Amino acid sequence: MEFLALDFETATPQADSPCELGIAVVRGGVVREVRNWLIKPRQWPYFSPWNVAVHGIRPSDVAEAPRWGGIWDEVATLLDGATVVAHNAAFDMSVLRSTLAAHNIGHPTFQYFCSVSMARKVWPGRASYGLKPMCDMHGIPLKHHRAGNDAEATAELVLRAADQRPSFDITQFLLDAKVNVGAFYPGGHRTPGGKVTVASAY
Repeated sequence: MEFLALDFETATPQADSPCELGIAVVRGGVVREVRNWLIKPRQWPYFSPWNVAVHGIRPSDVAEAPRWGGIWDEVATLLDGATVVAHNAAFDMSVLRSTLAAHNIGHPTFQYFCSVSMARKVWPGRASYGLKPMCDMHGIPLKHHRAGNDAEATAELVLRAADQRPSFDITQFLLDAKVNVGAFYPGGHRTPGGKVTVASAY
């Protein structure tokens, strides 16, 4: 089973203000690597106090960090052609979509799904499907609201869910579990619910 788990933290309520990105790389059903990038957002040095209270990242922490364009080639190489998961994917994919548009960068091609939706299918009837309660339920270590940690925990949650199914392929697992899949592609974006938007960068 191969896929990527992705998580963003943002500097402000604006979607195009990523200040940290984490990607966990799963190969052969195991988390093989966790990548983490601090990012200097275009809004720097302004950070919303509310966002700082959530993730603890301050303007001084990213003062020497690369801008989005400085990490994008590396990130795009990982994403292109992959299956990607995020916990509350609507948020993370909005950050990615908005940031690409703000930097006039075209979309890569990959499919994605939401681990909240997945968890609702695999473990119905739970009181909460937030990342922390789901990790607590499965004994997954979590330092919440730091991108690399959240990405790794999300990957481990998907692997726990896959243990409930006879699938060894991520695409087959999603079909078996009836989890809807969205996609990024050069011309635009399709949500797991089927809404299509045209890419605004080019």
